Amino acid sequence: MSSNDAFANDVEIQWCPGCPNHLILKALRTALTELSLEPHDICLVSGIGQAAKLPHYLKCNFFNGLHGRALPIATAIAMVNPGLKVFVTTGEGDCYGEGGNHFLHAIRRNPDITLLVHNNAIYALTKGQASPTTPLNEKRTLQVRGVVEPPLNPLAIAIVNGCGFVARGFALMPDHLAELIIEATKHRGLSFVDVIQPCITWDTRPISWFRERIEEIGSDHDPTDLEASLRLAMVTEKMPVGIIYKGRSYYVFGENFYTRSEFDNLIGEKPGDLNKIAGLLNEFS
Repeated sequence: MSSNDAFANDVEIQWCPGCPNHLILKALRTALTELSLEPHDICLVSGIGQAAKLPHYLKCNFFNGLHGRALPIATAIAMVNPGLKVFVTTGEGDCYGEGGNHFLHAIRRNPDITLLVHNNAIYALTKGQASPTTPLNEKRTLQVRGVVEPPLNPLAIAIVNGCGFVARGFALMPDHLAELIIEATKHRGLSFVDVIQPCITWDTRPISWFRERIEEIGSDHDPTDLEASLRLAMVTEKMPVGIIYKGRSYYVFGENFYTRSEFDNLIGEKPGDLNKIAGLLNEFS
């Protein structure tokens, strides 16, 4: 087991004091430690937003991309360096709004990535506007008469489109969230954890509102049952947390890049044959 201190750095955290993002950071550090990973073993990728600041607060490889563009960057990193454990830490606006198309195609491609979405149903960095998951009729700083569009259901979207690991956590249950991250990281292919993360600055609902609705998924749920998992993902009166769906592992995006014979001399520790490289380039010129 690695040390939790191995990921510590001296960067000042810019989140609001008391923000549940602090607990998501704690849960991730705990998970990385329990998985016996070291800073050089992982790469964190993010876009723009409060959640996207998280990589700054861990000592490790990381890449900050453009708004909504974390997933394609992470896909490329996972493909060219399969020895890294690649994580995307993003917000629901960044991932389901600006990056909604990339979310869909990441599910389709199935790269070996763990996707952690901080979901507070608010664009918190830009002062409290409604996001893709804001409930119907709720008022936000721009939607002063209430949101008129129904919210996205990212859990159902992921299951219907074939994501192999779908879970939901609650930021104020960091130990439980750490367990979900561990299981998500062990999954081969894209694993997706939506994290309910109440915003203490812009949300009008108290933390108690969330606690009353959070419900840990019981042992009677079979996460390999597709229909049962989809029904659970559609529950709205409560917020079930735990592993919702766990499907079979299948082709991971980019894995055949390392097995095709024409690339045998282009990867790994052996230097490539320059004539062979030139021949391959000519095929595409």
